[in-house]
Amino acid sequence: MLTRPFYYKETQVIRITVRPKYLPHQSYPDAQRYVFAYFVRIENVSKQTLQLRSRRWLIYDSIGEQHEVVGDGVVGEQPTLHPGDVHEYQSFSILKSSNGYMEGIYRFLGEDKTLLDAVIPRFDLQAKQPDVLL
Repeated sequence: MLTRPFYYKETQVIRITVRPKYLPHQSYPDAQRYVFAYFVRIENVSKQTLQLRSRRWLIYDSIGEQHEVVGDGVVGEQPTLHPGDVHEYQSFSILKSSNGYMEGIYRFLGEDKTLLDAVIPRFDLQAKQPDVLL
């Protein structure tokens, strides 16, 4: 059985797992449009309640373009995670080339009012070209 690669990082009290996937049916290589979905799992392994307040994504394209995305929460939410809770979501990114990568930081606010930055692992975005019969 083939599975998509996953990327994992634990920072302080947060575990983050990301699984990227190329979406060929939504991509248009001739127009330099490569669409990638990514599935994120965030797990609170601490003994305190944490709220995801913001995110900062760095998106790199193999043609040399770089983008930064900063905002509140994730996909319109600022989830609160009690000890042992998991939050999962999916989103997408569009590149102009078939390869690139993403990485970033989630900022959490603890119930003790401390701020915690959790590193989002760098993950590759790679479009797989279909086999061509000659």
